[in-house]
Amino acid sequence: MMIYLTALATGAMFGAGLVVSGMTNPANIHGFLDVTGAWRPHLALVMMAAIAVALPFFQWVLPRLSKPVYGANFLAPLSTVIDQRLLLGAAVFGIGWGVSGLCPGPAIVGIAYLEPQIFGFLAAMLVGMRLADRLPSPSAKT
Repeated sequence: MMIYLTALATGAMFGAGLVVSGMTNPANIHGFLDVTGAWRPHLALVMMAAIAVALPFFQWVLPRLSKPVYGANFLAPLSTVIDQRLLLGAAVFGIGWGVSGLCPGPAIVGIAYLEPQIFGFLAAMLVGMRLADRLPSPSAKT
């Protein structure tokens, strides 16, 4: 039961941070990406704050932990290779982010706004995830 309460609390804190920072508003994302026009640096400040909080944890705390509080082991990417599949996925993510002004976290939080744009994005995201799952894994033998 405690694991679910912890997940709810951390998810709510993350969602509140997205709302307070304005990252659930696609106009802020479009403004950040418009570097030649009316540039809005808010997202850069949000990213710097996130890095300032996360970096000490990943550098000093995580290496000293033998296992996570609620799990048998840490789940980390198994590959550090930058391949075509990774680059294609990053490009699709970036294009979708730039066009819609949303990425998965803010879109899920944005469900509370009941805007059709959010639901369209979530539907496209779910279709994309399903398609990505159907692509052959780089480690699969052909």
